[in-house]
Amino acid sequence: MKQIRLGATDLMVSELCLGTMTWGTQNTEAEGHAQMDMALGHGCTFWDTAEMYPVNPITAETVGRTEEIIGTWLASRKGRDRLVIATKITGEGQKAVRDGAPITGATMRAAVDASLKRLQTDVIDLYQMHWPNRGSYHFRQIWDYDPHPLDRAEVTDHMLDILRTADDLIRAGKIRHIALSNDSVWGTARWLHLAEIHGLPRMASVQNEYSLLCRQFDSDWAELSVAENLPLLAFSPLATGLLTGKYAGDVIPDGSRRSLNPQLGGRITPRVFPAVAAYLGIAARHGLDPAQMALAFCRQRPFPCIPIFGATTLEQLKTALDAASLTLSDEVLDDIALAHRDHPQPY
Repeated sequence: MKQIRLGATDLMVSELCLGTMTWGTQNTEAEGHAQMDMALGHGCTFWDTAEMYPVNPITAETVGRTEEIIGTWLASRKGRDRLVIATKITGEGQKAVRDGAPITGATMRAAVDASLKRLQTDVIDLYQMHWPNRGSYHFRQIWDYDPHPLDRAEVTDHMLDILRTADDLIRAGKIRHIALSNDSVWGTARWLHLAEIHGLPRMASVQNEYSLLCRQFDSDWAELSVAENLPLLAFSPLATGLLTGKYAGDVIPDGSRRSLNPQLGGRITPRVFPAVAAYLGIAARHGLDPAQMALAFCRQRPFPCIPIFGATTLEQLKTALDAASLTLSDEVLDDIALAHRDHPQPY
């Protein structure tokens, strides 16, 4: 698996990123350890987690459990220097974490220390804001998104507080880089501007949802990503499993994510299965595994893009890891472009 530089940072990361959010609910500790073993064996050395994981469901009782599972793997396998580990501080409104408190410099300091303890490591390579305090259009909120109220001065003060705190944490050796998740073009441009004029740490990347079914990144975001060398870490590149075909025909397999979350967080709509069928058809016509096609599509975008995939079985994980060797032909990409015009933004 190729190792590539993460944007403007000094971090070298694998071209695929291992997601971890099922470890502790859908997956046991032993299963999580087995996934880490397999990922590392395939050269996938970039792993993403979050303090609030696992999900499905998120509960106060399980918050931090995924980081703990990574920590016990690190303690038993050693070799921390082989990995780039990313985690996140939970945004405002998630009652299971700090009773929904917003991100501040003070909560960030405490959250970093807690994550370091659970991960059993001295440093976090990439520390991400899970979502902005001001809210966003992500998580299917775009359909009725209203940016009001937005107090520009208050947002600026908050950003400077976070950047100054990140500067302290970097100088203390607790984190290496700071990054965003579920943010907007305006928000990211503001973060970058403030860092530049005040000599503070620069946001290294953004983790937003992106897949064949969710392509909000393709316009203004793509321009900013290229111009600022700010990579997209694409979460849900398989559209929570929809693009694997396992839910085709509106079925709900036992033990699947949909068995725990039937609407897949608002992704099940009247238009989603016709769109899925179109992409499954493209994969079938070209002799491709649909999950591998979806991951390869992300890697071949005209902006820097690293897909983050998750798995609940080693078979699923092996399929995803093997996508690193796939390059989609012009014919496949042309078919995908036509399908996108016929089935834009189905959720």
